[in-house]
Amino acid sequence: MNKVKDMTLAEQGRKQIEWAEMQMSGLMKIKERFEKEKPLQDQRIGMALHVTKETGALVRTLRAGGAEVAIASCNPLSTQDDVAAALADEGVQVFAKKGETNEEYYEYINHVLDTKPTITIDDGMDLVTIIHTKRPDLLENIIGGAEETTTGIIRLKAMHADKALKYPIIAVNDCRTKHLVDNYYGTGQSTLDGILRATNVLIAGKTFVVCGYGDCGKGVAMRAKGLGANVIVTEVSAFRALQAHLDGHRVMPIVEAAKIGDVFLTVTGDKHAIDIQHLRAMKDGAIIANSGHFNAEINLEALGKEASSSRDIRQFMKEYVLNGKRLFVLGEGRLVNLAAAEGHPSTVMNFSFCDQSLAAEYIAKHPDMKPGVYHLPEELDDEVARLQLDAWGVKFDELTPEQEKYLKSWDEGT
Repeated sequence: MNKVKDMTLAEQGRKQIEWAEMQMSGLMKIKERFEKEKPLQDQRIGMALHVTKETGALVRTLRAGGAEVAIASCNPLSTQDDVAAALADEGVQVFAKKGETNEEYYEYINHVLDTKPTITIDDGMDLVTIIHTKRPDLLENIIGGAEETTTGIIRLKAMHADKALKYPIIAVNDCRTKHLVDNYYGTGQSTLDGILRATNVLIAGKTFVVCGYGDCGKGVAMRAKGLGANVIVTEVSAFRALQAHLDGHRVMPIVEAAKIGDVFLTVTGDKHAIDIQHLRAMKDGAIIANSGHFNAEINLEALGKEASSSRDIRQFMKEYVLNGKRLFVLGEGRLVNLAAAEGHPSTVMNFSFCDQSLAAEYIAKHPDMKPGVYHLPEELDDEVARLQLDAWGVKFDELTPEQEKYLKSWDEGT
Protein backbone atom coordinates (compact mmCIF):
# COMPACT_ATOMS: atom_id res chain seq x y z
CA MET A 1 0.00 0.00 0.00
CA ASN A 2 1.22 3.50 -0.86
CA LYS A 3 -0.20 6.99 -0.40
CA VAL A 4 1.28 9.25 -3.07
CA LYS A 5 -0.24 12.01 -5.16
CA ASP A 6 0.41 10.83 -8.71
CA MET A 7 2.21 7.67 -9.82
CA THR A 8 2.60 9.03 -13.37
CA LEU A 9 5.31 11.31 -11.95
CA ALA A 10 7.59 8.34 -11.19
CA GLU A 11 9.86 8.70 -14.23
CA GLN A 12 10.56 12.36 -13.48
CA GLY A 13 11.19 11.41 -9.86
CA ARG A 14 13.81 8.87 -10.91
CA LYS A 15 15.60 11.55 -12.90
CA GLN A 16 15.51 13.82 -9.87
CA ILE A 17 17.06 11.16 -7.64
CA GLU A 18 19.72 10.42 -10.25
CA TRP A 19 20.61 14.14 -10.38
CA ALA A 20 20.93 14.18 -6.59
CA GLU A 21 23.09 11.05 -6.57
CA MET A 22 25.52 12.69 -9.01
CA GLN A 23 26.22 15.30 -6.30
CA MET A 24 26.30 12.87 -3.36
CA SER A 25 29.62 11.11 -3.99
CA GLY A 26 30.26 10.13 -0.38
CA LEU A 27 26.86 8.50 -0.01
CA MET A 28 27.36 6.61 -3.26
CA LYS A 29 30.61 5.18 -1.84
CA ILE A 30 28.66 3.94 1.19
CA LYS A 31 25.95 2.54 -1.07
CA GLU A 32 28.57 0.64 -3.05
CA ARG A 33 29.92 -0.91 0.15
CA PHE A 34 26.44 -1.65 1.48
CA GLU A 35 25.58 -3.56 -1.71
CA LYS A 36 28.50 -5.91 -1.02
CA GLU A 37 28.27 -6.25 2.77
CA LYS A 38 24.48 -6.02 3.41
CA PRO A 39 24.89 -4.65 6.97
CA LEU A 40 21.16 -3.91 7.24
CA GLN A 41 19.92 -7.35 6.22
CA ASP A 42 16.64 -8.25 8.00
CA GLN A 43 16.19 -4.71 9.35
CA ARG A 44 12.93 -2.82 8.82
CA ILE A 45 13.60 0.92 8.77
CA GLY A 46 10.71 3.28 9.46
CA MET A 47 11.41 6.85 8.38
CA ALA A 48 9.81 10.26 8.85
CA LEU A 49 11.94 12.57 6.70
CA HIS A 50 11.37 15.22 4.06
CA VAL A 51 10.62 13.17 0.94
CA THR A 52 13.03 14.91 -1.43
CA LYS A 53 15.34 13.72 -4.17
CA GLU A 54 18.19 13.59 -1.63
CA THR A 55 16.13 11.44 0.72
CA GLY A 56 15.44 9.22 -2.27
CA ALA A 57 19.18 8.65 -2.56
CA LEU A 58 19.32 7.76 1.16
CA VAL A 59 16.43 5.30 0.80
CA ARG A 60 18.18 3.60 -2.10
CA THR A 61 21.37 3.34 -0.02
CA LEU A 62 19.59 1.74 2.94
CA ARG A 63 17.85 -0.72 0.65
CA ALA A 64 21.19 -1.56 -0.95
CA GLY A 65 22.30 -2.51 2.56
CA GLY A 66 19.50 -5.05 2.77
CA ALA A 67 16.86 -3.08 4.68
CA GLU A 68 13.14 -2.88 4.05
CA VAL A 69 12.11 0.79 4.11
CA ALA A 70 8.84 2.59 4.76
CA ILE A 71 8.73 6.38 4.72
CA ALA A 72 6.36 9.21 5.57
CA SER A 73 7.03 12.93 5.39
CA CYS A 74 8.06 14.85 8.51
CA ASN A 75 6.41 18.02 7.19
CA PRO A 76 3.06 18.44 5.39
CA LEU A 77 4.54 20.75 2.75
CA SER A 78 7.99 19.29 2.06
CA THR A 79 7.27 16.25 -0.12
CA GLN A 80 8.40 16.27 -3.75
CA ASP A 81 5.58 14.28 -5.32
CA ASP A 82 7.63 12.99 -8.23
CA VAL A 83 10.22 11.55 -5.85
CA ALA A 84 7.49 9.93 -3.72
CA ALA A 85 6.08 8.29 -6.86
CA ALA A 86 9.52 7.08 -7.98
CA LEU A 87 10.26 5.45 -4.62
CA ALA A 88 6.84 3.80 -4.54
CA ASP A 89 7.46 2.48 -8.06
CA GLU A 90 10.74 0.97 -6.85
CA GLY A 91 8.98 -1.02 -4.12
CA VAL A 92 9.37 1.32 -1.15
CA GLN A 93 6.32 1.81 1.06
CA VAL A 94 5.70 5.56 0.71
CA PHE A 95 3.06 7.61 2.52
CA ALA A 96 3.64 11.22 1.55
CA LYS A 97 2.31 14.01 -0.63
CA LYS A 98 2.82 17.76 -0.74
CA GLY A 99 -0.01 19.59 1.02
CA GLU A 100 -1.08 16.94 3.53
CA THR A 101 -3.79 17.81 6.00
CA ASN A 102 -2.93 17.48 9.68
CA GLU A 103 -5.01 14.28 9.79
CA GLU A 104 -3.23 12.81 6.77
CA TYR A 105 0.16 13.69 8.23
CA TYR A 106 -0.41 11.55 11.33
CA GLU A 107 -2.24 8.86 9.38
CA TYR A 108 0.81 8.44 7.15
CA ILE A 109 3.22 8.25 10.09
CA ASN A 110 1.04 5.51 11.55
CA HIS A 111 1.15 3.63 8.25
CA VAL A 112 4.94 3.60 8.56
CA LEU A 113 4.64 2.30 12.11
CA ASP A 114 2.31 -0.46 10.89
CA THR A 115 5.39 -2.03 9.24
CA LYS A 116 6.81 -2.67 12.76
CA PRO A 117 10.21 -1.04 12.24
CA THR A 118 13.33 -2.31 13.96
CA ILE A 119 15.17 0.99 13.35
CA THR A 120 13.65 4.48 13.16
CA ILE A 121 15.04 7.50 11.33
CA ASP A 122 13.28 10.68 12.33
CA ASP A 123 13.40 14.41 11.60
CA GLY A 124 11.73 16.31 14.44
CA MET A 125 10.85 13.27 16.59
CA ASP A 126 7.16 12.90 15.70
CA LEU A 127 7.73 9.23 14.84
CA VAL A 128 9.43 8.57 18.17
CA THR A 129 6.77 10.48 20.11
CA ILE A 130 3.90 8.50 18.61
CA ILE A 131 5.68 5.22 19.32
CA HIS A 132 6.14 6.13 22.98
CA THR A 133 2.76 7.74 23.60
CA LYS A 134 0.32 5.84 21.41
CA ARG A 135 2.00 2.69 20.09
CA PRO A 136 4.28 1.38 22.85
CA ASP A 137 3.63 -2.19 21.67
CA LEU A 138 6.16 -1.48 18.89
CA LEU A 139 9.02 -0.90 21.34
CA GLU A 140 9.83 -4.60 21.67
CA ASN A 141 10.89 -4.73 17.99
CA ILE A 142 13.01 -1.57 17.93
CA ILE A 143 16.76 -1.82 18.51
CA GLY A 144 17.53 1.87 17.94
CA GLY A 145 16.98 5.03 15.96
CA ALA A 146 18.56 8.17 14.58
CA GLU A 147 17.41 11.81 14.73
CA GLU A 148 18.20 14.31 12.00
CA THR A 149 17.57 17.79 13.35
CA THR A 150 18.22 20.18 16.24
CA THR A 151 14.58 20.42 17.33
CA GLY A 152 14.23 16.65 17.52
CA ILE A 153 17.35 16.33 19.64
CA ILE A 154 16.11 19.00 22.03
CA ARG A 155 12.93 16.95 22.48
CA LEU A 156 14.87 13.68 22.79
CA LYS A 157 17.14 15.04 25.51
CA ALA A 158 14.11 16.30 27.43
CA MET A 159 12.52 12.89 27.04
CA HIS A 160 15.67 11.13 28.27
CA ALA A 161 15.93 13.52 31.24
CA ASP A 162 12.37 12.51 32.18
CA LYS A 163 13.40 8.83 31.89
CA ALA A 164 10.72 8.42 29.21
CA LEU A 165 12.97 7.36 26.31
CA LYS A 166 12.74 3.61 25.85
CA TYR A 167 15.33 2.89 23.15
CA PRO A 168 18.73 4.25 22.04
CA ILE A 169 18.83 7.05 19.47
CA ILE A 170 21.86 8.49 17.73
CA ALA A 171 21.80 12.30 17.54
CA VAL A 172 22.90 12.62 13.93
CA ASN A 173 22.49 16.40 14.06
CA ASP A 174 25.37 16.51 16.58
CA CYS A 175 27.83 15.16 14.00
CA ARG A 176 30.22 17.88 12.84
CA THR A 177 29.62 16.79 9.26
CA LYS A 178 25.92 17.42 9.83
CA HIS A 179 25.31 20.57 11.85
CA LEU A 180 28.42 22.44 10.72
CA VAL A 181 27.58 21.78 7.06
CA ASP A 182 23.82 21.17 6.78
CA ASN A 183 22.67 23.79 9.29
CA TYR A 184 25.19 26.44 8.29
CA TYR A 185 25.68 26.12 4.54
CA GLY A 186 22.45 24.28 3.71
CA THR A 187 19.94 26.29 5.73
CA GLY A 188 21.63 29.53 4.76
CA GLN A 189 21.33 28.96 1.02
CA SER A 190 18.02 27.10 0.89
CA THR A 191 16.21 29.58 3.17
CA LEU A 192 17.09 32.52 0.97
CA ASP A 193 16.12 30.38 -2.03
CA GLY A 194 12.69 29.74 -0.48
CA ILE A 195 12.09 33.40 0.38
CA LEU A 196 13.07 34.49 -3.11
CA ARG A 197 10.90 31.89 -4.84
CA ALA A 198 7.92 32.82 -2.68
CA THR A 199 8.31 36.59 -3.03
CA ASN A 200 10.83 37.55 -5.74
CA VAL A 201 11.74 40.60 -3.65
CA LEU A 202 15.08 42.36 -3.74
CA ILE A 203 17.05 41.43 -0.62
CA ALA A 204 19.67 44.17 -1.05
CA GLY A 205 18.86 47.14 1.14
CA LYS A 206 16.25 45.30 3.18
CA THR A 207 16.41 45.13 6.97
CA PHE A 208 16.54 41.37 7.50
CA VAL A 209 15.79 40.12 11.02
CA VAL A 210 17.14 36.68 11.97
CA CYS A 211 15.59 35.31 15.17
CA GLY A 212 18.13 32.88 16.61
CA TYR A 213 21.88 32.73 16.00
CA GLY A 214 22.65 29.03 16.23
CA ASP A 215 24.26 27.24 13.29
CA CYS A 216 21.16 27.79 11.13
CA GLY A 217 20.83 31.45 12.07
CA LYS A 218 24.52 32.08 11.36
CA GLY A 219 24.14 30.58 7.89
CA VAL A 220 21.03 32.60 7.07
CA ALA A 221 22.56 35.85 8.35
CA MET A 222 25.69 35.26 6.29
CA ARG A 223 23.69 34.67 3.09
CA ALA A 224 21.35 37.62 3.69
CA LYS A 225 24.33 39.91 4.32
CA GLY A 226 25.97 38.58 1.17
CA LEU A 227 22.89 39.61 -0.83
CA GLY A 228 23.15 43.14 0.55
CA ALA A 229 20.72 43.03 3.47
CA ASN A 230 21.16 44.96 6.69
CA VAL A 231 21.01 42.10 9.19
CA ILE A 232 19.59 42.32 12.70
CA VAL A 233 19.89 39.33 15.04
CA THR A 234 17.65 38.62 18.02
CA GLU A 235 18.88 36.15 20.65
CA VAL A 236 18.30 34.89 24.19
CA SER A 237 21.85 33.54 24.59
CA ALA A 238 24.45 36.06 25.73
CA PHE A 239 27.26 34.23 23.94
CA ARG A 240 25.40 33.93 20.65
CA ALA A 241 24.39 37.58 20.86
CA LEU A 242 28.09 38.34 21.34
CA GLN A 243 28.97 36.24 18.30
CA ALA A 244 26.40 38.05 16.18
CA HIS A 245 27.75 41.42 17.29
CA LEU A 246 31.35 40.40 16.52
CA ASP A 247 30.20 39.12 13.12
CA GLY A 248 29.08 42.64 12.31
CA HIS A 249 25.32 42.34 12.78
CA ARG A 250 23.10 44.60 14.85
CA VAL A 251 21.74 42.82 17.93
CA MET A 252 18.56 43.88 19.71
CA PRO A 253 15.41 42.44 21.34
CA ILE A 254 12.65 41.30 19.01
CA VAL A 255 10.31 43.99 20.40
CA GLU A 256 12.63 46.60 18.89
CA ALA A 257 13.48 44.71 15.71
CA ALA A 258 9.77 44.16 14.99
CA LYS A 259 9.30 47.88 14.38
CA ILE A 260 12.00 48.23 11.73
CA GLY A 261 12.36 44.88 9.97
CA ASP A 262 11.37 44.28 6.34
CA VAL A 263 11.93 40.50 6.34
CA PHE A 264 11.76 38.26 9.42
CA LEU A 265 13.11 34.72 9.65
CA THR A 266 12.80 32.45 12.71
CA VAL A 267 15.36 29.71 13.38
CA THR A 268 15.11 29.23 17.14
CA GLY A 269 13.58 25.77 17.55
CA ASP A 270 11.24 27.30 20.14
CA LYS A 271 7.64 28.42 20.35
CA HIS A 272 6.40 31.93 19.47
CA ALA A 273 9.76 33.53 18.74
CA ILE A 274 7.54 36.00 16.90
CA ASP A 275 4.43 36.52 19.02
CA ILE A 276 1.29 38.55 18.46
CA GLN A 277 2.67 41.69 20.12
CA HIS A 278 5.61 41.60 17.72
CA LEU A 279 3.30 41.13 14.74
CA ARG A 280 1.22 44.12 15.85
CA ALA A 281 4.36 46.28 15.88
CA MET A 282 5.51 45.37 12.36
CA LYS A 283 5.26 47.85 9.55
CA ASP A 284 3.09 47.54 6.46
CA GLY A 285 4.49 45.03 3.99
CA ALA A 286 6.61 42.99 6.42
CA ILE A 287 7.51 39.50 5.19
CA ILE A 288 7.61 36.72 7.80
CA ALA A 289 9.05 33.22 7.35
CA ASN A 290 10.37 30.30 9.38
CA SER A 291 13.19 27.81 8.92
CA GLY A 292 12.94 26.20 12.35
CA HIS A 293 11.50 22.70 12.27
CA PHE A 294 7.89 23.21 13.38
CA ASN A 295 5.35 25.89 12.49
CA ALA A 296 5.09 27.07 16.10
CA GLU A 297 7.82 29.71 15.94
CA ILE A 298 5.38 32.33 14.59
CA ASN A 299 2.10 32.72 16.51
CA LEU A 300 -0.11 32.24 13.46
CA GLU A 301 -3.13 31.20 15.52
CA ALA A 302 -3.24 34.59 17.25
CA LEU A 303 -2.53 36.38 13.96
CA GLY A 304 -5.43 34.57 12.30
CA LYS A 305 -7.79 35.58 15.09
CA GLU A 306 -6.79 39.25 15.17
CA ALA A 307 -6.42 39.86 11.44
CA SER A 308 -9.37 41.64 9.84
CA SER A 309 -8.83 39.67 6.62
CA SER A 310 -6.50 37.20 4.94
CA ARG A 311 -5.97 36.01 1.38
CA ASP A 312 -3.49 34.07 -0.74
CA ILE A 313 -1.39 36.46 -2.83
CA ARG A 314 0.99 33.99 -4.46
CA GLN A 315 1.77 30.33 -4.01
CA PHE A 316 3.24 30.00 -0.50
CA MET A 317 2.48 33.63 0.37
CA LYS A 318 -0.52 34.67 2.48
CA GLU A 319 -1.49 38.24 3.30
CA TYR A 320 -2.94 39.11 6.71
CA VAL A 321 -4.33 42.58 7.40
CA LEU A 322 -3.64 43.49 11.03
CA ASN A 323 -4.59 46.92 12.31
CA GLY A 324 -4.67 48.16 8.73
CA LYS A 325 -1.16 46.85 7.95
CA ARG A 326 -0.43 44.07 5.47
CA LEU A 327 1.78 41.24 6.75
CA PHE A 328 2.92 38.47 4.42
CA VAL A 329 3.51 34.98 5.85
CA LEU A 330 5.42 32.49 3.71
CA GLY A 331 4.82 28.74 3.50
CA GLU A 332 2.15 28.68 6.22
CA GLY A 333 4.90 29.35 8.76
CA ARG A 334 6.48 25.98 7.99
CA LEU A 335 10.01 25.41 6.71
CA VAL A 336 10.21 27.99 3.94
CA ASN A 337 13.21 26.30 2.34
CA LEU A 338 11.15 23.16 1.73
CA ALA A 339 7.66 24.63 1.41
CA ALA A 340 8.62 27.17 -1.23
CA ALA A 341 11.89 25.67 -2.54
CA GLU A 342 13.61 22.26 -2.66
CA GLY A 343 15.47 22.18 0.64
CA HIS A 344 19.24 21.93 0.98
CA PRO A 345 21.46 21.33 -2.06
CA SER A 346 22.23 17.68 -2.70
CA THR A 347 25.92 18.17 -1.87
CA VAL A 348 24.95 19.37 1.61
CA MET A 349 22.49 16.53 2.23
CA ASN A 350 25.21 14.10 1.17
CA PHE A 351 26.91 14.69 4.53
CA SER A 352 23.74 14.31 6.61
CA PHE A 353 22.71 11.14 4.85
CA CYS A 354 26.17 9.60 5.02
CA ASP A 355 25.80 10.11 8.79
CA GLN A 356 22.31 8.58 8.75
CA SER A 357 23.49 5.55 6.79
CA LEU A 358 26.43 4.92 9.12
CA ALA A 359 24.17 5.47 12.15
CA ALA A 360 21.76 2.79 10.89
CA GLU A 361 24.68 0.42 10.31
CA TYR A 362 26.08 1.15 13.79
CA ILE A 363 22.72 0.42 15.41
CA ALA A 364 22.37 -2.82 13.46
CA LYS A 365 25.83 -3.90 14.66
CA HIS A 366 25.13 -2.87 18.28
CA PRO A 367 21.59 -4.14 18.98
CA ASP A 368 22.07 -4.19 22.77
CA MET A 369 22.61 -0.47 23.37
CA LYS A 370 20.71 0.91 26.35
CA PRO A 371 18.06 3.65 26.00
CA GLY A 372 19.61 7.08 25.69
CA VAL A 373 20.81 9.78 23.29
CA TYR A 374 24.16 8.90 21.68
CA HIS A 375 26.72 10.55 19.41
CA LEU A 376 27.89 8.79 16.29
CA PRO A 377 31.49 7.73 17.04
CA GLU A 378 33.98 10.42 16.02
CA GLU A 379 35.83 8.08 13.70
CA LEU A 380 32.65 7.59 11.65
CA ASP A 381 32.06 11.35 11.55
CA ASP A 382 35.63 11.73 10.25
CA GLU A 383 35.05 8.95 7.72
CA VAL A 384 32.22 10.98 6.17
CA ALA A 385 34.54 13.98 5.74
CA ARG A 386 37.26 11.77 4.28
CA LEU A 387 34.85 10.11 1.83
CA GLN A 388 33.78 13.45 0.41
CA LEU A 389 37.26 14.96 0.31
CA ASP A 390 38.44 11.87 -1.54
CA ALA A 391 35.55 12.17 -4.01
CA TRP A 392 36.54 15.80 -4.65
CA GLY A 393 40.22 14.94 -4.99
CA VAL A 394 41.17 17.14 -2.03
CA LYS A 395 44.37 16.15 -0.21
CA PHE A 396 45.29 17.12 3.34
CA ASP A 397 48.13 16.51 5.79
CA GLU A 398 48.60 13.77 8.36
CA LEU A 399 50.52 13.95 11.62
CA THR A 400 54.01 12.49 11.68
CA PRO A 401 54.81 9.93 14.41
CA GLU A 402 56.83 12.65 16.17
CA GLN A 403 53.85 15.02 16.13
CA GLU A 404 51.46 12.36 17.40
CA LYS A 405 53.84 11.59 20.26
CA TYR A 406 54.18 15.29 21.14
CA LEU A 407 50.39 15.77 21.30
CA LYS A 408 50.10 12.86 23.73
CA SER A 409 52.94 13.94 26.01
CA TRP A 410 53.23 16.50 28.78
CA ASP A 411 56.93 16.61 29.64
CA GLU A 412 58.26 18.52 26.63
CA GLY A 413 57.90 22.28 27.01
CA THR A 414 59.61 25.37 25.64
